Amino acid sequence: MFQSFDETARPEQGPPRLEALRGEMAREGYAGFLVPRADAYQGEYVAPRDERLSWLTGFTGSAGFCAVLADRAGVFVDGRYRTQVKLQVADVFSPVAWPETQLAEWLLQHLPEGGQVAYDPWLHTGGQIRQLRQDLNGSGIELVQTDNLVDRIWSDQPAPPTHPAKAHPVELAGESTSNKIARLAEDLLLEQRQAALITQPDSIMWLLNIRGGDIPRNPLAHGFAILRASGEVDLFMDASKLAGLGNHLGPDITQHDPDQLLPMLEMLEGPVQVDLASVPQKLLDRLGKKAVAGSDPCALPKARKTAAEIHGTAEAHLRDGAAVVELLAWLDDHPPGSLTEIDVVQRLEQERSRTGELKDISFDTIAGTGPNGAIMHYRVTNSSNATLEDGHLLVLDSGGQYLDGTTDITRTVAIGTPGQEESAAFTRVLQGMIAMSMLRWPEGLAGRDIEAVGRMPLWLAGQDFNHGLGHGVGAYLCVHEGPQRLSKLSTVPLEEGMILSNEPGYYREGAFGIRIENLLVVEPAPSLESADPERSMLAWRTLTYAPIDRRLIVAEMMSDAERGWLNRYHADVATKIGPRVGTQTKLWLDAATAPI
Repeated sequence: MFQSFDETARPEQGPPRLEALRGEMAREGYAGFLVPRADAYQGEYVAPRDERLSWLTGFTGSAGFCAVLADRAGVFVDGRYRTQVKLQVADVFSPVAWPETQLAEWLLQHLPEGGQVAYDPWLHTGGQIRQLRQDLNGSGIELVQTDNLVDRIWSDQPAPPTHPAKAHPVELAGESTSNKIARLAEDLLLEQRQAALITQPDSIMWLLNIRGGDIPRNPLAHGFAILRASGEVDLFMDASKLAGLGNHLGPDITQHDPDQLLPMLEMLEGPVQVDLASVPQKLLDRLGKKAVAGSDPCALPKARKTAAEIHGTAEAHLRDGAAVVELLAWLDDHPPGSLTEIDVVQRLEQERSRTGELKDISFDTIAGTGPNGAIMHYRVTNSSNATLEDGHLLVLDSGGQYLDGTTDITRTVAIGTPGQEESAAFTRVLQGMIAMSMLRWPEGLAGRDIEAVGRMPLWLAGQDFNHGLGHGVGAYLCVHEGPQRLSKLSTVPLEEGMILSNEPGYYREGAFGIRIENLLVVEPAPSLESADPERSMLAWRTLTYAPIDRRLIVAEMMSDAERGWLNRYHADVATKIGPRVGTQTKLWLDAATAPI
């Protein structure tokens, strides 16, 4: 099993650990210390060594931070984690609604006399520190750098990961490393930049056509890189990770020990392009005035999938879809009260493993029934494991990492006989998912311009959900990939080849949760006789194929167009997945995809 069900955090250890941290703060004379859920590479997921926020507070979510003062400690989380954080942290920590309450606002309220607030410059980006300094200007609160105070008190902190990297086949990548480097180096020349500093591992993996194992669920190798306008790359990564690559990297890529990065930044000729949203403050300090703000040069090219990546991802989804269908048929064959959340997670992983192609799951499977389904990023443990009871809903959000693609799918399943309220909410969520799936939009629009389409059926009922409508997805890379998003905050225009999730939901705390998710790829919209000839339009092609639970659909609430979309989708599921499943499962699938 890739997934375990052990408790990964020790909230009962929060009070003594907080006391020890405050002891270090007092010795240094600091009024505060910041503990982000971050590492030096600023990825969403971190290695066990970097789980400082979880170790200190007990909160295991993938985003958030803690601000520790002498008399209070705030744990800042967004809407995805507000139920979860209340269940996970001891009462010595106070959950804070973020971004509604900004860190500077909170510090100004609780440090009216000012003081030094310390931070580890490896774990905060230049953009974060710049904004915080601006917001605190004139307040008497001073930001100061320090070594990590949590590391001082974490006696059994794990070692940094050193898993070997592997070459990623060019036939799956769709473009050679040398072509990628030459293309991006030319862009730097056009912008009159001598180099770009790349700190995010998924960008380095994409650029060099390699994959690693330093992060659970994400095939990443930790390291930093400097892309030079001359077409050369300096790679700062432990040599042991690269030993098995042979000649894959080629003559234009030079490996250096990671401890050589800081000296080389000082010697580097400028201007050097840096992404203030991902480059640590520590590296910006070494670059000094040579640093010029810009985007990660790999981010958009990586998001625009090649034809080979799209083809591979589509095949991965068919393989994965068959595994999900086998699981759903198995689940339906068990009466309410006979299975637990862990049973479902284990069986689903077994079905994916039977493909013979599974490299890892793409994230810990979310299998939440009843009230657990309302915890958006719920992770079942031995202590939280709940039985699937009659009348409950099961939110099943999962994915697989395959060499040819990354999958992410959510289905909400009725256990026994669903209630009317649950069915009505499910139907609204489905209507939002269908509306986004059917959408055509003018080229140049960003996620924030269209994401309301997927919320409108819920809004009309006075309902909503506290997460984005969709995120980008990598090609055998991170299941959450930027910069593309279906979010109120996303200003990045959607482009052909981008893969995103479409996952509206609804959550009633203490009662139930609902989410339905397919992955979609952006393509040119089919031509229409009525279309303006000079206006380019984009549309979605669905990649995910698995039935949507018809028992939860209130058909009378749906329009003819919505029913037509669902029936066509289910017909495609039957056609594409049917030949890939067993005989008994095929019978179940035919019934599950019957027209409504």
